Amino acid sequence: MKVLSRLRTPTYQNTGSVARDHLALERTFLAWLRTGLGFVALGIAMERLAQLDLTAVLPTPPLPRPSERQKVSSDTLVGALLGTGGGAIAYGTARYFSTMRMLERGLFRPAYYGAGAFGVAVAGLAGTVYWAAVSDRRGDGEACGE
Repeated sequence: MKVLSRLRTPTYQNTGSVARDHLALERTFLAWLRTGLGFVALGIAMERLAQLDLTAVLPTPPLPRPSERQKVSSDTLVGALLGTGGGAIAYGTARYFSTMRMLERGLFRPAYYGAGAFGVAVAGLAGTVYWAAVSDRRGDGEACGE
């Protein structure tokens, strides 16, 4: 039973904003977790959609088969979505525990770089998806204006 007692979270006196800070930290962690799971779910959905054979389902004329380049592009996008989601979950978890330890000591460190890096990663992912969609529509592998 001694092992289980070490897993319990400590109870603090609610002096000032201790409880409020810890509850806000927990909400922030859950937001990182939801964001990461959203990216992972989108990646899994895209992978499953790429495996679907719509020619048997649709009564329209047969659709052209995706090229090898489109398959590689789809696999890359799925990998990027899964990596971004996993990264958000890992960062949120690490940030939660490090901030919790700091709050217990009465300190706080804002997260400038982590949130900024995640924003840059999502913007890069969105730009890459847009570029791939434009180049696939043109069919020549180059984005507009190049």
